[in-house]
Amino acid sequence: HRYEGAVCIAVCLFFHECSFLVFLLPFFLSLPLFFFTFFFFFFSLVSKLTSLGQLEMTWRSRVHFHPLLVRVLYKSRLRYYGKPEKKLDMPYQAYFEVADSSGMMSMVLWNSLCPEWYNSMKVGTVLLLEQYAIKTSYPFKTQPTPGDSQMKRFATIEISLNVRDPPTKISIIPEDMVKPEWGLPEVKYRFITRSELDNLPNNHSCDVIGLVTFVGRAERARKREHGEDFWLYRWAHAIDGTSDQPFILELFATSQPDVFEHIHPMTYLVCTQMRVVRDLTENPSSTIYLTTSNESQIFITGWHKGQPYTKDTKVKNFIQWTKTQSEADQMKKTVIGGYYPFPRPPNNFLKYCKNNKVESVLKAIGEMEKEIEDLHYREHKRIAVQGIISAIRYISSSNAAEEASGAELQLSCAPLPFMINSSSVRKILQAALCNPEHTFNFKGMSDIPETEETGRTRDSWQSDLWAQVKDKLMKYLHHSTIFPESIPRKFDYVHKDLLMQQYNLYAAVHQPKETRTDKNINEFKSASGLGYYEVTVLGINHDVAIDVAFLPLFCPEDPHLFQLEDIQHDTLLSRMSCISGCQQKATNEIVKAAMDLDGKHVVCILDICHLGDDKVEVFLSKIYKTVEPGVLESV
Repeated sequence: HRYEGAVCIAVCLFFHECSFLVFLLPFFLSLPLFFFTFFFFFFSLVSKLTSLGQLEMTWRSRVHFHPLLVRVLYKSRLRYYGKPEKKLDMPYQAYFEVADSSGMMSMVLWNSLCPEWYNSMKVGTVLLLEQYAIKTSYPFKTQPTPGDSQMKRFATIEISLNVRDPPTKISIIPEDMVKPEWGLPEVKYRFITRSELDNLPNNHSCDVIGLVTFVGRAERARKREHGEDFWLYRWAHAIDGTSDQPFILELFATSQPDVFEHIHPMTYLVCTQMRVVRDLTENPSSTIYLTTSNESQIFITGWHKGQPYTKDTKVKNFIQWTKTQSEADQMKKTVIGGYYPFPRPPNNFLKYCKNNKVESVLKAIGEMEKEIEDLHYREHKRIAVQGIISAIRYISSSNAAEEASGAELQLSCAPLPFMINSSSVRKILQAALCNPEHTFNFKGMSDIPETEETGRTRDSWQSDLWAQVKDKLMKYLHHSTIFPESIPRKFDYVHKDLLMQQYNLYAAVHQPKETRTDKNINEFKSASGLGYYEVTVLGINHDVAIDVAFLPLFCPEDPHLFQLEDIQHDTLLSRMSCISGCQQKATNEIVKAAMDLDGKHVVCILDICHLGDDKVEVFLSKIYKTVEPGVLESV
């Protein structure tokens, strides 16, 4: 009773100061004590609030600051800054952009406050901050692009929230308690449609929504060449009905593991603060894609409820479009996992080296063994090696299982209506598709007879040089195996949990299987149904060689999936991509392209990825030939 009396006295004093609210006194006295106390102290704080604009003008002359009432507009991914020599319990940091009626300012969450508050501070959340610190802004941090271009940005200082010096008090205000008169800005977005993307400049910031038709496996890339820190990322395609082309999305982990690990075909995907990546200087028609920024957020079906973007007009238009679509028709186009050769290397090798040290990019074939040994789990790396294309062997889909070292790799054969910008290739393919009974003469191809040892017939070409040196090599590396994890699969919604598990990283700790099924990854239908090529690259000194794989990728139901137009300048690889679905054999065009390279020094771009255990895939992605000393161009 003594406590209640003290509260009542305080309330009376409060209403004496705010006499205009006296008519609300009976209502407040009828509330339970908890709500009554909360409202009293909250409104007491509101009466003493400061603004971001006032902070910028007065922060140097103050030690203690009045409370702030702000809305979260953007949040960065969580950053770990721990180092072995610094013993910090929780060395984490996260940036937020918060705003009130006066403008927008950065806010930094430090150390143990990160695991406590990071997930609760969503975009759109309203925060009441007390006992915070003000620091000079870090000049090199990234900045999101505001949805409201008129909003003022206070860039000289930032709000610092920590457990000490001083110990910050954070309160989340429920959305239904937020009053319009507080003047807090709404979260605004910059959604675009796929039809608008082609006209946007490089590095333009935008938000997108789409229906996922493809999602790749999770892979890792080193942040620094010899460092032990990795970026985690995956590729995805999404459509929105405004173009026959999909959004191609490079999705880095955004500190949302529950979302990142559950992206699958047929989900509605929203990505915010994406950046346009394009290179108009080299090839204006090159494929455009979007990549995440430090402030990107991703959301999938099941996570959209309550998000501010649900009010956006383009989001509503997309939802209306999905209602007009046949789920069965869209399911036919869906693909998950496998090797995804994107973005393709540029047409000029000097362009390829532009952002890399040449000595760290160009490797000798003899160094490949160490490069492969040094790979970490699911690490992807792109390497250039110099050598001579010396042999090409085609392995059909029916024999690919034998190439996988005992793995049960089963690929189905399907007709392939390729669309390559090469008239000669189109004529060959058209003849194959229109007249499946016709058999081509493979000029220059040598058929290796079937033996008890091999148990199969291969179509192959080899140079005269290879025939002379192949038995005299000091080192011969064999990395042309195609593993089950390398094959893009048709998506099966019934077994989506199994497929997602297969193409995510292995768990750091044991997790019981959520799905009880005896189905093996090899039983899921291949998206392309093709065989593959084994390509032998001989070292320039003729003493070492390496076998690598070239995997022709094409999805008959979705011709835009693997962006075949990006290899049209690569004569040999574009010919090798054109395998007739009826014949499953290489054409004389391949032999001609290979013979054009006979004995010539080339630079091969290889995609290597560690798939776990002792499985490492090595795929040929691009070939550059030497025209004159120091000048390389695409084959």
